[in-house]
Amino acid sequence: MKVLVLLTLVFLASARPDNHYDKKYDNFKVDELVSNSRLLKAYALCFLGRSKCTPEGHDIKRWIDEGTETRCAKCTPKQKVLVAKFIKALMEHCPEEWELLQKRSDPEGKQTDELKKFLDEFAP
Repeated sequence: MKVLVLLTLVFLASARPDNHYDKKYDNFKVDELVSNSRLLKAYALCFLGRSKCTPEGHDIKRWIDEGTETRCAKCTPKQKVLVAKFIKALMEHCPEEWELLQKRSDPEGKQTDELKKFLDEFAP
């Protein structure tokens, strides 16, 4: 489930007392991110530890493991949509980075069905 969290954290910075990630990323301009292949790849490389991170990417990267383990339980509904859009774009436009992220977070492919359900629900 690390793949899901990885993408969820692209839009999240920190946990809030109400058990959700910071809502400041609820309005993150994901459409601008996913329409820019260079920027999309830069975020992926940041999460892989192969490139410098933006301030947002750095903060979000810290929450990837937790998000993966909980299926983005601390994400707001808006954040789940943002994460799903990011994942779909990454799969389509940066397949090599997506494969590396997937192998790193789910090497045995056990979360593939859960990820598909998540994408179908939040980014149909």
